[in-house]
Amino acid sequence: MSAPLVLAADVETELVEKKSRFLTRLHRVSEVGQADALLRAARAEHPGARHHCTALVLEETAERAEVHRSNDDGEPSGTAGMPMLQSLLHADLVDVFAVVIRYFGGVKLGAGGLVRAYTAGVERAVAAATLLRRTELLEARIEVPPAEAGIAENAVRVWAASRGAAVEPTAYGARAALLTVLVDPSDLEDLREDTARWSAGRRTVEVTGRRTADVPL
Repeated sequence: MSAPLVLAADVETELVEKKSRFLTRLHRVSEVGQADALLRAARAEHPGARHHCTALVLEETAERAEVHRSNDDGEPSGTAGMPMLQSLLHADLVDVFAVVIRYFGGVKLGAGGLVRAYTAGVERAVAAATLLRRTELLEARIEVPPAEAGIAENAVRVWAASRGAAVEPTAYGARAALLTVLVDPSDLEDLREDTARWSAGRRTVEVTGRRTADVPL
């Protein structure tokens, strides 16, 4: 299974099919309550819409079980919410809530037409969204004397920029400065080699933990 994707920001797109307007909104969420509040807001903003169909995907965490939920909101069963949900899952998206707001245009689309329209609405929104990849990174720590912190931080930031890694603010103690880099496991050995190079072998890299992070594609 590929690494899951998340939204960098909410997105809204529009699709017109046989005079019906399908407004699709994708929201990044972390709990069911957020999704429920967003649905209430959509209903209040578009009271004249015929349907407000939804799909929700929440990734499993230590605090909650995985959630897959959909609602047809009056459309024929299986023609709206489930196709929306399948589109989100096919795109590997998690922690996402989709709302498709339909303004009926007077022409019935039929079951197949509805499935295609709701699927296309979500797919169009996904294509328009800026996405991040959720991945597990290593917390790599380098300890240096405070007097060497400036040189060390510059060297580490140059390396991190070439790998797309994140460098956290340097932590200063009485006897040492600690540099922490969030690094992909595949880049760990390269970081160790680079650290040995700029420090002439005097500094080492210690892995102190793991952290889930959302990084650019």
